[in-house]
Amino acid sequence: MEKYILSIDAGTSSSRALIIDKKGKIKGISQFEFSQIFPKEGWVEHNPNEIWETQLKAIKEVFKKTKTSPEKIHSLGVTNQRETTVIWNKKTGEPVYNAIVWQDRRTAEICNNLKKQNLESFFQSKTGLLLDPYFSGTKIKWIFDNNPSLHKLAENNQLAFGTIDSWLIWKLTNGKHHVTDVTNASRTLIFNIKELKWDQELIDLIGIPNNILPKVVSCSEHVGNTEKNILGAEIPITGIAGDQQASLFGQMCLEEGDVKNTYGTGCFCMMNTGEKIVNSKNRLLSTIAYQINNKTIYAIEGSIFTAGSLVQWLRDQLEIISNASEIEALASTVKDNGGVTFIPALSGLGAPYWNPKATGSILGITRGTEKGHIARAALEGIAIRTYEIIQNMQKDANTQFTNLKVDGGASNNNLLMQIQCNLIDAKVIRPVITETTALGVGFLAGLGSGYWKSTEDLKNIWKHDREFLPEIFNKKNILSNWKEAINVLC
Repeated sequence: MEKYILSIDAGTSSSRALIIDKKGKIKGISQFEFSQIFPKEGWVEHNPNEIWETQLKAIKEVFKKTKTSPEKIHSLGVTNQRETTVIWNKKTGEPVYNAIVWQDRRTAEICNNLKKQNLESFFQSKTGLLLDPYFSGTKIKWIFDNNPSLHKLAENNQLAFGTIDSWLIWKLTNGKHHVTDVTNASRTLIFNIKELKWDQELIDLIGIPNNILPKVVSCSEHVGNTEKNILGAEIPITGIAGDQQASLFGQMCLEEGDVKNTYGTGCFCMMNTGEKIVNSKNRLLSTIAYQINNKTIYAIEGSIFTAGSLVQWLRDQLEIISNASEIEALASTVKDNGGVTFIPALSGLGAPYWNPKATGSILGITRGTEKGHIARAALEGIAIRTYEIIQNMQKDANTQFTNLKVDGGASNNNLLMQIQCNLIDAKVIRPVITETTALGVGFLAGLGSGYWKSTEDLKNIWKHDREFLPEIFNKKNILSNWKEAINVLC
């Protein structure tokens, strides 16, 4: 009987389930969106139960769509939006508060207080991260600070913290396994990426209970089985990775210096740095790329908080397009940006600025400005933010990369990819399968269960779809206008 890999891709706006065959082809995919909750300016929440319900629905639908019985699943992998924080009651299985999403900026003051104590370099030396509301640790503190009754529950060992991978695995195993993997742990501000363990000093500095933390496992090993009454079979869970690390693996960026960029809700650019930690001097992040067979591979990463969400904003708030896919055609109605510069800081500015209070700006508007100019400037803004990351990445790693592998929904925008290629002056490569996040954790799960024997098997699966080559481009003016605008903003 032919068997398959089930890949769970728990994203920022939707829950997805994919079935992958031995050749790395996607046999089927199901996807359900869930609610985005904005209680206050700068706050973003999700309902953890809704995430679970939509995830379960997606799994069951993909089984039905592909006529695949649960018994045909060899193993399962989970990839997830990183940093998003859930705390739940282990007795009732109910969340004690909504999930606080990675985009949420409410803990800026907590981060500032730690910075005032000159602790940022201390945190960075242990975690590779900077003090920013992006990460999970300060979100945990905020939940406890604003719900005093939780302290007693924690003392009685009744609470569990997890990122979305932990929450879903808890639910899939009916509470038998409270785990996370090293990649998700490395995004919490309380995990020591050198010693590969929760760091008590950091836990105490932030001020959170340590008995709520999950067990940390590798990205590719058997951590438990799903409950039969939930999915219809006891399926081994053998792969876990945060979405960007899963994408890096799915792009087969396995060699030192390999770079990928994912164009999703945000943009996340990551470079494989091998078995050494590269300490960034340019305010990028050092992080764990993946861990297989006790071998830990590291990466440097630049996070851009607004990318695909900028296109959604143009659709939903500005209403200059009715569908996200229309942005390319609209931007193509003009030959250039018409002097317009668009700073896409709708959720603050990530690397290398790390300014949570920064807001978006559209500059250079005249009576002659058309919708097409704004659309083109928006795409350029996304591409310039990635250009900035790559420039700093090359300085940190002291390497000149030759190509950029791209994925995510917006990587299908040919104009954006060409603009990106022109700015970085290097080849941009898009794979045949752009679902590299789901594919990557599927690969990790398959390696962990013996479905594939080695990474050599996987390299033969990965194939490119299109290569973009640099064209003559007025980069100097665009970057000059951008720099002026950023200086005003920051």
